[in-house]
Amino acid sequence: MRIGVDLGGTKIEAVALDDSGREVARKRIATPQGDYAATVAAVASLVVDLDRQLGSKGTVGVGIPGAPSRVTGLIKNANSTCLIGHPLKQDLEKALGREVRLENDANCFALSEAVDGAGKGASVVFGVILGTGVGGGIVVDGKLLVGPNAIAGEWGHNPLPLPRPDDLPLPKCYCGRLGCIETYLSGPGLVRDHAVLTGQRLEPHEIAAMHPASMQRYEERLARSLAGVINILDPDVIVLGGGMSNISRLYTEVPKFWEYYVFSDQVATRLERHVHGDSSGVRGAAWLWGR
Repeated sequence: MRIGVDLGGTKIEAVALDDSGREVARKRIATPQGDYAATVAAVASLVVDLDRQLGSKGTVGVGIPGAPSRVTGLIKNANSTCLIGHPLKQDLEKALGREVRLENDANCFALSEAVDGAGKGASVVFGVILGTGVGGGIVVDGKLLVGPNAIAGEWGHNPLPLPRPDDLPLPKCYCGRLGCIETYLSGPGLVRDHAVLTGQRLEPHEIAAMHPASMQRYEERLARSLAGVINILDPDVIVLGGGMSNISRLYTEVPKFWEYYVFSDQVATRLERHVHGDSSGVRGAAWLWGR
C-alpha cells in the first residue's frame, strides 16, 4: 500500500492507494496552527491510523507547501511558516520508523495528474496550481523533475512577462519581489486587480460570472505566462488545479491568447482541467513511491 499525506495550512489529509490507484482508506484532521512539533505528531498519527486500518505498514509520501533545501535538508519557501528551518523529513522518519519521501505540493499535484489524471499517457506534463498562491510541477516520462535547487516548476515567482501599462504599478509579492506572476494570477490577485479596475471587491467566482473585462485581463496574463513555459518546456499538456482552475472559460479563452506568444506556427499543447481535484495533491504524495 502507498500512503500519501497532504500537509496543508488548514487541514492534513491522508489516503492509502493500492497498486491500481484505487483509494482504500482516507482520513482528514485540522492542521495544528503555528506548532511544528504538533504538526509532526499529527502527520505521524494519521499514518499510524491508516496502518492500523490496513493491517500493515504502507510506504509514506508527504506533500508540503514548501520544499526541503538540497543544501541543508531544512524546509524552505513554505507559506506554512512554522515548517521553515526544520528537518521535517528526518523528524517524520524518526516518528514513524521508516523512510518518508517529501515533495512540494505542486509537484505532487503534477505527478498525480500525470500518473492517472488529465495528463495520463503524456510524455511531458506541466501541472499548475492557481489558488491562494501560484505554483507548478513538471513530470517527464512519469518522473518528477525537481532540479538541483528543488524549485523546478516554480513559475509563479517569475516576473509577469511583457508588462503593459495596465499591469503597472508592479504589485509587491510576499516573497519580497515586485510583479511576480503569483500577484496577478492567484485568486487574491484577481480580486485585487478587479478592485483596481472597478472599485468592487468580489470573490473570483463572482468576477468570472459577471465581469468579462476583468476575466479577459486575467486570461491574457495567464496566456503570456504559460507561453513562456511552452517556449522553454514544450509540454504535451498543461493541467490546471487550485480554485481558479474551476473557471470553465479559461480552457477555451487562454489558448486563443497564447498563440500570439508561443514561438511556433501552431500550438499542440493541451490545456486541461484536473481530474482528481482537491485529491490530486494527496494522491501524488502516495505516487512518490512509483507505480
